[in-house]
Amino acid sequence: MNDLDQLVDQASGDFARATTPAALEDAKARYLGKAGQVTDLLKRLAALPADEKKVRGAEINQVKQRIEAALQARRQALAEAELDAQLKAEALDVTLPGRRRGPGGLHPVSRSMERIEAIFGSMGFDVADGPEIEDDWYNFTALNTPEDHPARSMHDTFYVDTRGPRGGHLLRTHTSPMQVRYAVQHVKRHAGSAQMPEIRVIAPGRTYRVDSDATHSPMFHQCEGLWIGENVSFKDLKAVFADFFRHFFETDDLQIRFRPSFFPFTEPSAEVDIAFASGPLKGKWLEVAGSGQVHPNVVRNFGLDPERHIGFAFGMGPDRLTMLRYGVNDLRLFYEGDLRFLSQFK
Repeated sequence: MNDLDQLVDQASGDFARATTPAALEDAKARYLGKAGQVTDLLKRLAALPADEKKVRGAEINQVKQRIEAALQARRQALAEAELDAQLKAEALDVTLPGRRRGPGGLHPVSRSMERIEAIFGSMGFDVADGPEIEDDWYNFTALNTPEDHPARSMHDTFYVDTRGPRGGHLLRTHTSPMQVRYAVQHVKRHAGSAQMPEIRVIAPGRTYRVDSDATHSPMFHQCEGLWIGENVSFKDLKAVFADFFRHFFETDDLQIRFRPSFFPFTEPSAEVDIAFASGPLKGKWLEVAGSGQVHPNVVRNFGLDPERHIGFAFGMGPDRLTMLRYGVNDLRLFYEGDLRFLSQFK
């Protein structure tokens, strides 16, 4: 056996004794690295005569290939051993039944939104949807909200930008802008008609304000409503609310009251409270909505004559109604994604 064969046997033995990939790479460096034995042999070729250099070089290249083959074989063996150990450690009993994916269900707030739409739909209200990034005119100006109103503050509203021909853009703070958009389109569609059909619409959807605690979330839901005609009064408003709340909470044992309030887009304005005749909230007045007769300036922004067209608007929070309906005392539970909580509403 010549010196080159001994080198191959020596390298193969060192590779075989390596029990980890790191140890194997260390062994490789002793033979095939920059300072390795095979590399050193190749460097010495420069000192040999031309004829001898050719023969010796071919022999060294063959040795290098044999050592590389032994290295690759050991790498493969170590990889297979590691995989085998992993499979034994993570053994699966394929005879066990699989994990079944349980049936899903609607989020409680989504259930409430669908319920709200169905109840108002039965009363002849359309459902409007629109952009969540709104411009200042639709969100504030068209709704008679002055420039110095607190809601326009950077501390209360998420602004996307503050520049633009109509005051810039923001994440809508309520869904009332959809009332304006719907009414403007309604007036355009029926321009020139001898009799303008009534406007009766609700606008449910996501809204955004800088607020977060047990009863408030930066993202929350609202449902705004609008009814405009030539003979729409507060009597109609009270009848709509009475019918809605009794159907929503599935009980006739509740009272409704209106308290004077102020909103820029209605005049007169009123808060709407309800009180249950039974249950854990028995006798407690709970604020559930805001309402009022649409302000003449807002009616003009619709493109209508406030001397002829009159009506009411209202707004309620589906999140709060959901809390009352299901007895939830912390709004944040709706958005934490805890399946232990959400699975109760399947």
